[in-house]
Amino acid sequence: MEFVPWIGENGFNLALLLNEAKQNRISSFAWLDVLISAVVLVGFILYEGKRKNIKHKWLPIVGTLTAGVSFGLPLFLLMREIHMDKIKKTDKLK
Repeated sequence: MEFVPWIGENGFNLALLLNEAKQNRISSFAWLDVLISAVVLVGFILYEGKRKNIKHKWLPIVGTLTAGVSFGLPLFLLMREIHMDKIKKTDKLK
């Protein structure tokens, strides 16, 4: 994890972060990939969360924006599975 040491050295300097992120084509490509993945995941969380009536959709969104897609996606999928299990149990009781 390279981001935490970078923050330790430079602080939350957004201008420097953006400048270093676009220093060459491969780093620009990597950041664009991360950005697109995060935007698509947030859209998926909002859509699927509304469709399945999942509470606390904001948790995986905040997780995605702070820790990344690799945290937000598994968290949302776990929340969705727990929600679906609760619905199945409720339907069996009826």
